[in-house]
Amino acid sequence: MTTWLVTGGAGFIGGNFVLDAVARGIKIINLDVLTYAGNRDTLAAIAGDPGHVFVQGDIGDRALVAQLLDAHRPDAVLNFAAESHVDRSIDGPAAFVQTNVVGTLALLEAVRDYWKALPSGVKESFRFLHVSTDEVYGALGATGKFSETTAYAPNSPYSASKAASDHLVRAFHHTYGLPTLTTNCSNNYGPYHFPEKLIPLVIAKALAGEPLPVYGDGKQVRDWLFVSDHCAAIRTVLAKGRVGETYNVGGDAEMQNIDVVHAICALLDQRRPRADGVSRATQITYVADRPGHDRRYAIDASKLRNELGWAPQYTFAQGIAETVDWYLDNQAWVQRVLDGSYRLERIGASV
Repeated sequence: MTTWLVTGGAGFIGGNFVLDAVARGIKIINLDVLTYAGNRDTLAAIAGDPGHVFVQGDIGDRALVAQLLDAHRPDAVLNFAAESHVDRSIDGPAAFVQTNVVGTLALLEAVRDYWKALPSGVKESFRFLHVSTDEVYGALGATGKFSETTAYAPNSPYSASKAASDHLVRAFHHTYGLPTLTTNCSNNYGPYHFPEKLIPLVIAKALAGEPLPVYGDGKQVRDWLFVSDHCAAIRTVLAKGRVGETYNVGGDAEMQNIDVVHAICALLDQRRPRADGVSRATQITYVADRPGHDRRYAIDASKLRNELGWAPQYTFAQGIAETVDWYLDNQAWVQRVLDGSYRLERIGASV
């Protein structure tokens, strides 16, 4: 049986990836420290499945990682583990450096030592895949897209920490020969998304009858990627990607934030109308922009498309409808999240 060690597999993207991989018959060793954004409820469908081994622990714990590698002998390691919310990085950048930089370094060192000791044949097929973000490239003007050769220019503590982790992965390939792959993705959305990010936050607040906060003028542009398309891209890169290469992953769905919010409101008006019949768009409230807010991101995923044959399967209209439906059908999951440490408050407003 193919075995993968997945870090951060109780988070949003990692959790979706783990659920899909186990359904495909792949054995997953899932290492997650379970910070506020890690949620075992996301993995409820595979509770007790022999193809899923959950371990609560930190990627920075080299002894634990080495123990898991030795015990389970994975064919690949996929690193989803990261502190990922820009607003939180503004309020507390040290945690982002600790997890995304120091933690990634410790993980790389443990994996390097494991890989070096593998027998010939197995060693050649082993891969380390690092999941990163388009935010490492900084911001774009009104035109153009990020490619794999775009210079790094991170503008937040979060993106700076991810840029550092990307550089470490590259260095471990060029210095030690570790067979690495890196993916830099655009904004993900879909089921199991922690409700501090724009789309699940708007859904939750809209249903609660609360104001829907939109930063600045709401015209910041993002390329939206449905999470199942991202998971498929990662599987494709792992199977066919060239060692040492980086692949950008985008949804080919550029949208202004305000248009995303209006789309959610329209879907909720159809599926769960307010008792007073008023559109939820009336709940939209413009608030002060966050510090250092990048204006536009857009991904050129042609390398992934042309070399490896991947393309997104979801349009934004399809993906956002499926996302809204999932949240409406899974309010118990949402409420258990909201009963914990996160209460839909705004963070990242201070400098």
